[in-house]
Amino acid sequence: QVQLVESGGGLVQPGGSLRLSCTPSVNIFSFVRMGWYRQAPGKQRELVATIIEYNGSTNYLDSVKGRFTISRDNAKNTVDLQMNNLKPEDTAVYYCNGESRLGPVYWGQGTQVTVSS
Repeated sequence: QVQLVESGGGLVQPGGSLRLSCTPSVNIFSFVRMGWYRQAPGKQRELVATIIEYNGSTNYLDSVKGRFTISRDNAKNTVDLQMNNLKPEDTAVYYCNGESRLGPVYWGQGTQVTVSS
């Protein structure tokens, strides 16, 4: 059973930074695309950022462009999301997502990010 384990969430003041990490239980090259989604209370889950394995191409939600950066660390076998200049509207549960080469899509259990003064 493939697992994706997130870490790095927490409480931060507006304008602060957090770094989320996603560690799969298998080699990161097993995934053609990995990403981060988020879901705020009462709202639908939305795509925050994705990164494609073969060329490193990235894609971002408009509201996080210029503030968030997704990256892969092949040596550490992680996909990270660096979040800067956080805003209260970024408060949500953040989920790691991985699309495997064989087809199945996997999700992590989520990590809470709360931006509040």
